Amino acid sequence: MIRVENLTKYFNEFCAVNQISLEIRKGEILGLLGPNGAGKTTTLRMLTGFLRPTSGTIRIQDRTIHEDPLRTKKLMGYLPESAPLYHEMIVYDYLTFVANIRGMDKKQIPARIRHMAGTCGLHGVMHQPIGELSKGFKQRVGLAHAMIDDPEILILDEPTSGLDPNQIIEIREIIRQIGKEKTIILSTHILSEAEATCDRVVIISQGKIVADGSMENLKQSAGGKCLIYISLQNADFNAVEKQLGGLLGVENISVEDRDAGRLQVRLTCSSAVDLRADLYRKIKETDWILLEFMQQSQSLENIFRELTKDS
Repeated sequence: MIRVENLTKYFNEFCAVNQISLEIRKGEILGLLGPNGAGKTTTLRMLTGFLRPTSGTIRIQDRTIHEDPLRTKKLMGYLPESAPLYHEMIVYDYLTFVANIRGMDKKQIPARIRHMAGTCGLHGVMHQPIGELSKGFKQRVGLAHAMIDDPEILILDEPTSGLDPNQIIEIREIIRQIGKEKTIILSTHILSEAEATCDRVVIISQGKIVADGSMENLKQSAGGKCLIYISLQNADFNAVEKQLGGLLGVENISVEDRDAGRLQVRLTCSSAVDLRADLYRKIKETDWILLEFMQQSQSLENIFRELTKDS
C-alpha cells in the first residue's frame, strides 16, 4: 500500500528525518512512536504531501506522491495534532462543507454524514457549534472530517493528545473499529496507546528508525531480558548476591527496597533460561523466608527508554 525509501528532510542544517525506509501493508494499524522532536510529525507531513522531502521517495499504490498529488491525496484522510476546525460552524454544516470540498456526490453526502455520526459517536452533538464541544468531541469531529469521503488510508498525528482517560479509551475504540477496514498510521509518544491499538510499531529516535515490528517481536528482540523480583526476610544482600549470582542466566542483582528485616532484590536475567526453579531451590538451601517472587518480561516502556535514551 505505502512504500517509503530513504526519506530525508532537512530544515536548513537540521536533519529532522534521516534516511527512513519502511513498507506499510493494506489493512495495517501502524504506530509511529518516538519522544517529542524525534521526527514523527515531519514524517507524517511528508506522507500526506504537506511537506516535500529533501530526498527519498514515497510511493502509494506504486505512484509517488509528487507524480500525481491529487490522486494520491484522495486516498488519504489526515487528522493533524490540532484538528483544524471552524469553531463557529455547527457540526453537521461543517461536515457538509468538508464533503463538498472533497468533491463528494451531493446526493450521497447526507447518508455519509449519518454514517460518520454513528461511527464517531456524534449523534448527540450534530447541531451544536463546534466551539462549544469538549476536546474529546472536537477530536471525534476531526476524525469524521478525515474519513468523510471514505479514504483508504487514515493518518492521525497524536490523536489522543490532551484528552482525559475516558476520552482516550473512546478514541482508541473508534480507531480499532476503523482499522478493520482502513490502513491507519498514527503517531504517538504514549506507549500504552500504541500497545492497545497498533498491529505494528516503528520507533523513531533523532530522525532514524531504531525498531520496527510487532509488540511481541520488539519485546523478544530487545536484548532477551526479563526481570525477577524477590522479597526475602532475614537475608543480607551480600549473601543473596553470592547465593544467587552464580546461576547461569543471572546477569545482575541489585537492591530494589530494604525495610525492617525485609529485603527486595531485582535480578536481571536472560529470558532464554527459565530460572525460577533453580532460584527457588537455592533459596530453600538457606534460612531466608521467601515473601514474594515475581517475574516480569521486558516492558515496552523499558524498550522505548533504551532505544531512545540518546534523544
